[in-house]
Parts: sequence; structure tokens; C-alpha cells
Amino acid sequence: MALAISAAQARRFLVRRHLLAPPRALPADPDSVLTVARRFGSLQFDPLDAPGARNHELVLHARIAGYTRGWCERHLYGPPGARALIELWNKSLNIVPVEDLPAHQHAWSKARARHALGILSKRPAVAETILSQVRSSGETATRAMARAHAAAVDWYWAPTSEGRAVAEALFESGHLGIARREGNLRVFDLLDRLHPALPAALPPAEAERARLLTRHRAVGLLGAGGGAELFTGLGKSDVRARALGELVADGTLAPVTVEGLRGERYALSSERALLLGCAADVAPLRGVTLLAPLDPFVWDRALLRSLFGFDYRWEVYTPAHLRRFGYYALPLLWGDRLVGRVEPVRDRARRRVTVRGLWFEEGFDPLAAEGFVDDLADALEAWRRFVDADAVALPRTRVGRAVTAAMAR
Repeated sequence: MALAISAAQARRFLVRRHLLAPPRALPADPDSVLTVARRFGSLQFDPLDAPGARNHELVLHARIAGYTRGWCERHLYGPPGARALIELWNKSLNIVPVEDLPAHQHAWSKARARHALGILSKRPAVAETILSQVRSSGETATRAMARAHAAAVDWYWAPTSEGRAVAEALFESGHLGIARREGNLRVFDLLDRLHPALPAALPPAEAERARLLTRHRAVGLLGAGGGAELFTGLGKSDVRARALGELVADGTLAPVTVEGLRGERYALSSERALLLGCAADVAPLRGVTLLAPLDPFVWDRALLRSLFGFDYRWEVYTPAHLRRFGYYALPLLWGDRLVGRVEPVRDRARRRVTVRGLWFEEGFDPLAAEGFVDDLADALEAWRRFVDADAVALPRTRVGRAVTAAMAR
């Protein structure tokens, strides 16, 4: 039988299990990166850094006191054989704990089969040359491969060089791994050289369950359906339904019904005590979090709408004239409420954070909400330190000037 909970209980549970109550509270230590990665199973990577850092760094900053850029990379790009995190495809390009590799090797196998019928069969000599080069010379940057094999091929969203396309196919198939990055430029090496003691792969059915579980670990109250992007790479709906049924049957996931939401959702059974504890816990939650656009907290956009009354769309790929908010607007979480959006941009030349836009939800008055302005000031100050700026400037709009004046009192 499903556990029935109130909407308020669900909101409080999600904020707590996402390590955001209060925000920026994990120890100021590089090992806190592993705490976050293991909680969610994956941190989504995106190369854009308009606000001063990339998506996965924003996720970590929101949870770790004094998060410093480079802490994650210690675990990603450390000495071969001693890396605790790895970049691979799971929903998108994600950073995942190495101990989860037994499940993800199944995805490598599927990619090998797919590319064996595509780019790797069409460009076998390029693939062999690249593997031979990396095998003999070690770390090799993508641009070197692209320069050596410059003929254009159709690839995903746009034509690219055959060298880059083949390298990406070899990476997706588990032949190559990312040794390090130079900015966003990938430098590849043989995967088994970077991770010489790869654990054995799980059997396919067990791997499907484990990979589905990573989505539930990330969201916290995920349903059987939802946006297609939530289940990218996990196979057809019947495969997912079978895996979900098995996870419920063996007690890994517990069905939950939430007041006002249609259908059942599922929580990790290991988080049942936290979920039940949120029923009686009514103490106000404080703290403002600037949420990354691909933070696990916002993966399930339908849940944000139905449970938090917050309609979020990342508009970075929306034409400017069609945007309602900013290019890189971030949701503002205050306690267990989503109260608005903010678009901070790091001005490197002037060493300051310029907030291009500050928008609040209808009915929310930032000046009348007790404690909000102070919490927002704390969050912006933490952001300033995070991106190594000297000052933060709010927009010279009516609301921006009002909040600036309130912070100065």
C-alpha cells in the first residue's frame, strides 16, 4: 500500500533530502563532492558558464560550504586508478561515482552496438588510427584528433570533423575516457588506463534496474512517467515498467501518494524515516539557494509545477525575443518555496557579479517576507566568493533597487 503524504510534507522532504535545508551546509572539504554525487547518482555536465561556473559546480556550491572550483576535478581527473568520479553518458553527459560503473557498462555495450552500425563502421580506419595514437602517445586532445581527421561528417546536431565524431563514439562506447579537460576541451586516454580495475558489469536486467534507480536517487519523488528527458537512455516504457516493479517488489523503492498530485510516486525506502519525520517537522526552513538549471532538484519540471506551483524553463536555447526571463535565469529557492528567478553573470573584466534580472513569483513580496532579504544577501555574498568577484550589483529595475535598498539597511 502506498504511503499518503501531504503536499507540505513532500516539499519539506524534497528540500531536506536534496541537502538544501539549509543550503551550503556540507563541510568545506573536497570529499563533500562525493557526498553529493553519491546521494544523487549523477551530476549533469554542461559546458556553459555564463554565471561564472558550470552546472555541476553550481550544484555543488548550493550544498557545500565554501565550495571551491577544482574540488570536483580532484576526484574526476586524479591519478589513474584513484579516481572516484567519471564522466559518461547517463541521461546526458553526467559525472557519476565510479562504484556505479557496473550498471553503466551496459550503456557502453549498447553504444558500441549502435556505433558499430554507424560512424565506427563508416570510418573504421579513423577509429583504429585514433586508438593506436592514444595507445602509443597517451593523453590526446579532441582538437588534435579533429585536425588529423578533418573531413566533415553529419553528427548529432550539426556536421563536425570525422576525428571528433569518431572520438565521441569511442568515448560513448567505453573505449576512451576523459583524462582531463582544458577548459571545456576534452583530453582523452584509454578508459582501461584511467580506470585499470574496472568492476565487472552487471547482467543486463540488473543494470537496467540500477540505472533507473539513479533517476529516482536524483529526483527523490519520481513517478513512473514524466518528461521524456527524465528517462533518456533507459529503454522503452515496458523495460522501465518492469524494472520499476522489481525495485518496488524488492523494497528498494516505496510507493507514495502526494496530496494534490495524480498517480503514485516513489521514494527510496532508505529515506522513509526522513519522509515520515517531515510530517511533524514544522519549524521554518531558512536560506536562499540559487539552483542550477540542471540541478537534480529541478529535473522533474512537472513536479515543480504541480507541487511547488513553479513553472521553470531554462531559456538558454530559446530565441531572445521569446524568452520570458533571462538567458541563464536560475530558480530561487527560499526554505521550501520557489519564489522567483535570478540571472547572475560574472563580469570577469570588472571582477563583479552583475545580476541582469530578478523576478519574483506573483503574490510573493520580497520586502514583506520576514528574513528573505537577509537570506538573499547571504546567498549572493556566498555566490560572490564562489566566482571570485569583488562585488554584486542588482539590476536597476524597480524591484532590484528596492531589494538593494533593503539590503543596505
